[in-house]
Amino acid sequence: MKAQLIPPQVYGPGRTEPNSTIYAPQCLQWVGNEDSRNAGTKSTEMSQTEVSQMKQKQLPVPLGTLIGRELRNIKVEKPTVKYGQAALAKKGEDYFLIQLDCQRVPGNPSTSFSLFAIFDGHNGISAAIFAKENLLNNVLSAIPQGLGREEWLQALPRALVAGFVKTDIEFQQRGETSGTTVTFVVIDGWTVTVASVGDSRCILDTQGGVVSLLTVDHRLEENVEERERVTASGGEVGRLNVFGGNEVGPLRCWPGGLCLSRSIGDTDVGEFIVPIPHVKQVKLSNAGGRLIIASDGIWDALSSDMAAQCCRGLPSELAAKLVVKEALRSRGLKDDTTCLVVDIIPYDHLVMLPTPKKKHNSFTSRIFGKRSQNSTKGTTKLSAVGVVEELFEEGSAMLSERLGKDFPLDSNSGIFRCAICQVDQPSSDGLSVNSGQFFSLASKPWEGPFLCASCRRKKDAMEGKMANRPAVIA
Repeated sequence: MKAQLIPPQVYGPGRTEPNSTIYAPQCLQWVGNEDSRNAGTKSTEMSQTEVSQMKQKQLPVPLGTLIGRELRNIKVEKPTVKYGQAALAKKGEDYFLIQLDCQRVPGNPSTSFSLFAIFDGHNGISAAIFAKENLLNNVLSAIPQGLGREEWLQALPRALVAGFVKTDIEFQQRGETSGTTVTFVVIDGWTVTVASVGDSRCILDTQGGVVSLLTVDHRLEENVEERERVTASGGEVGRLNVFGGNEVGPLRCWPGGLCLSRSIGDTDVGEFIVPIPHVKQVKLSNAGGRLIIASDGIWDALSSDMAAQCCRGLPSELAAKLVVKEALRSRGLKDDTTCLVVDIIPYDHLVMLPTPKKKHNSFTSRIFGKRSQNSTKGTTKLSAVGVVEELFEEGSAMLSERLGKDFPLDSNSGIFRCAICQVDQPSSDGLSVNSGQFFSLASKPWEGPFLCASCRRKKDAMEGKMANRPAVIA
């Protein structure tokens, strides 16, 4: 019985071309019945001529066979990312961004990661468009060069904070008054990092059937911690007054009347409306998971569980359309409605496997699905179902708590780099985020991170230490 060769079937950049051959002298694929294979193994003696011919021929093995053997013997590092998008416009202020070919190291495809983001604008579209066009670059510029993958992922949460604040400063300098929520999702292998301001939301649906929030809603109506922060920073929180002194509508902050406590833009609102995002980073098991990223037009109509359950077992393209359809059926088109469904699945799966039905465990959901604003940096916490590892979570609105302390001044050059705008400055032109109005050894003002004068004014304003109205630079 002779070994039959199957021609390679995998084409594309960096892969085997139709006429090329991969040689593996000691690996053969047999095509035939069991008797013929056994017959070959029973012959224990071969002539020297036959042995010589076998060595010289170096029979090729199909690329598909080699890949199959590798997949059976080693863990595939990167999953497949598939996505679907659907939207219905009411005011036309929702925007989204999808990039599958981002690279940590430019020109190196092995460092690729994916980005999915939703920008829900209000009072106009300019802030949403500006954030869509500039936020990613501002985030990447805040990550030091030359980092390996693990170090890059560890630096990402802080870079997201810096990128959000820088984008806000740059937009406010334009003098425009619109604002936007942002839900910004970075997927690198099995690691998912989500940064968000406002009330757009990202949820994770895993094979275990547990739906968990990866964001925190910054609505004053629902978030007590944010209400307390806004009032402590000099803002006022209340409802609209109508005839007769009756209060209507959701809680809003004044001046401005915004019902959110965090956003990018909103130049005409007090600086207590901050652009500092809640950031959460998790690592999925190799079973994968599904992300549903959507604007509040979806979440005002559907709960997180309803959105996840209505599209399970469907390809991501159909899933996104069905979520929008369910929201429309439930509430009608009251607002712009945008939904991205992203499946992070094993290499050899075409779609997310349907989640088996099981009884809802409210205790389990409370453990993993809680909306904690407390940091878990430096700790490893496993979810109750053992399929998601929580790597990082922080939601503080205090900039000094979010930037860390590992930005030492270069004493040789006397130059420091602003942790927000990434501009090199002489040491006399800036201050550490740890320095206060009065010099104190306890505050360690010589330690980083350092801020330039402009970014320092932004920090003070967000903390209620100066006039709320931002300075607009023509």
